[in-house]
Amino acid sequence: MQGREQIEKVTEELILPILEPLGIELVDVEYVKELGHYYLRAFIDKEGGITINDCEAVSRALDEELEKVDPVQEAYILEVSSPGLDRPLKKDKDYERSIGKDVEFKLYKAIDGNKEFVGTLKAYDEETATITINGEDLTFERKAIALIRLYIEF
Repeated sequence: MQGREQIEKVTEELILPILEPLGIELVDVEYVKELGHYYLRAFIDKEGGITINDCEAVSRALDEELEKVDPVQEAYILEVSSPGLDRPLKKDKDYERSIGKDVEFKLYKAIDGNKEFVGTLKAYDEETATITINGEDLTFERKAIALIRLYIEF
């Protein structure tokens, strides 16, 4: 079997030409084992949201391309879906799209006894992300952030 990262890279290379003419963006690709089954997941998005028909069309086209290249030796389940509202921010374009919005930060290590913060994303760069909480700016190293996603209040 090829490594997880190589499978994800090959899948990304195969799916991008499928998505581009459809105006769909690739959010993430992951290859994981859960409860004894392997899953190859592609998360896609577009302005106005993803429909079930979008997922089906991309899934069929990606499946055909994967069959040609056969990067995965084990049996696996292919899933193509929307990343959902609570998806993590991973890429610079995710951060850029979220400037001025409320986000939830979870850190690997606590700062002053806190590992979780909610605030407005003010800025980011390659190394850091800054949120504003009650008028105060807090800057975190991106490598110290375990999870950052849009904050959804129910």
